[in-house]
Amino acid sequence: MLFAIGSFSDEPRPDLAGYGYRGDLCADTSLAPFENAHFKTKASTSSKDANPQHSGAQLNTMDTMSCNVSLEPEHASSSDYSSTWMYNTVTLHKKTDPAPEFADGYLSYEKQETSTRYTVENVPGIGDEAYLVTRKDDGSSSNSSYVILAVRDGWVTFQSTWSSYASSSSTARQPTSTEVATMLKTSATETLKRLQSARSR
Repeated sequence: MLFAIGSFSDEPRPDLAGYGYRGDLCADTSLAPFENAHFKTKASTSSKDANPQHSGAQLNTMDTMSCNVSLEPEHASSSDYSSTWMYNTVTLHKKTDPAPEFADGYLSYEKQETSTRYTVENVPGIGDEAYLVTRKDDGSSSNSSYVILAVRDGWVTFQSTWSSYASSSSTARQPTSTEVATMLKTSATETLKRLQSARSR
């Protein structure tokens, strides 16, 4: 009788590791590491161009959250041109375990046969597994950087992406990829901790 009414199911229960959905991911995103590196949130030019920007959706198979922040060096002159963005995305997978495909999704960056090259490193100490993807830049493009930190904790995946460019005439110092990686790791650790306590709010 129990089988007839469906009391047992082979469908795995999602392991959300204590994380909860938040309508405004930006409210839980830690910007302190970037502020400590003398970056500030760029002022919005209009109400339609809010900064930071957040979005989210609760769906049947997953909950998604995102936060995009435009940053600028604190001491940049008015004539400096630079573009710096930090993008965060979080997915709470409710139907399918992301673990089997998570690593390959980032290791594939090293397999790309394009003019742009990447390195991928394992990052210990964050979630169940984490990877750092860094774009290799030659000397002529040292004023730009592109770094991804990807984390999986149970059935929850998190990605933080740093993308920056500064013109050759810019006087503001740009952080190295190694410095960016440290900032992303510190920010991710605090952001994920905040998300884990979201259910109690």
